[in-house]
Amino acid sequence: MLLFFIGLMFGIVSGMGIGGGTILIPALIFLAGITQHAAQGVNLAAFFPTAIVAICLHIKNGYIRYKTAFYIFLSGAIGAFLGAKAAVSISTEVLRKMFGIFLLIMGIYELTRNSSRNKCDK
Repeated sequence: MLLFFIGLMFGIVSGMGIGGGTILIPALIFLAGITQHAAQGVNLAAFFPTAIVAICLHIKNGYIRYKTAFYIFLSGAIGAFLGAKAAVSISTEVLRKMFGIFLLIMGIYELTRNSSRNKCDK
């Protein structure tokens, strides 16, 4: 049942385009007792179906800029390959620390960025 609720939160956050891995990976590590490498693997496997659903809805609503998406997809695929190659050669502890530092940096960025850019048009 715990894994169901972890997956539900992951799906909701992923569908919003926020990045469900920020919920899923720590939850799998700290609540389900899974290793860092396994949690990241589960995150990647779970990402595909949630991404497909979210992409379909965003296409339907006209929120996709295809030229921009193509370049990000291409560079992201290359980066994912290189990152996966690097991750298998890094110890679990180092990988966990790197992920924690990444989350900390992103959290600080989100807290300090100029929020006026994100206000919806009225």
